[in-house]
Amino acid sequence: MAPSKDLRNRSRNDYPFMLEYRTRWNDNDMYDHMNNSVYNFLFDSVINSYLMDHCGLHPPTSAQHPLMASTHCDYFAAISYPKVAELCLRVNKLGKSSVVYEIALFEKDVEQVKAIGEFVHVFVDRETQRPNTNGMNTQLRQGLQKLLVEYPDSSKL
Repeated sequence: MAPSKDLRNRSRNDYPFMLEYRTRWNDNDMYDHMNNSVYNFLFDSVINSYLMDHCGLHPPTSAQHPLMASTHCDYFAAISYPKVAELCLRVNKLGKSSVVYEIALFEKDVEQVKAIGEFVHVFVDRETQRPNTNGMNTQLRQGLQKLLVEYPDSSKL
């Protein structure tokens, strides 16, 4: 992931997919802002929404499914109920069996990013729980490629 100072400059235009989420009263914690565990819940939700709607993933029956390998979040500013969050998604790296997602959380009608998360999934065979020797299936890979952000110098990844 890019250094935090670079991440603060992200805009919605840096992300090919967006999903809105209306915050709930119980998303807030005792400090009157959205609890950090909710960010991970939302990041997971936008990723899985995309996988189901654009990559052919059907969680109960798909032959391949994602396992979480890593997660990270940089927080820049708080959001709280009753605000609307905009969850923006892109793919920073697409491997044979793995994918590195970047998720930005914006508050609707506010330009500055509130938080940026990184999730790493490894797609495994349902039966063996190991990556398939052929990697991801074609439909999954093609869907994820639509979110892939190409870097001018990929050696910095």
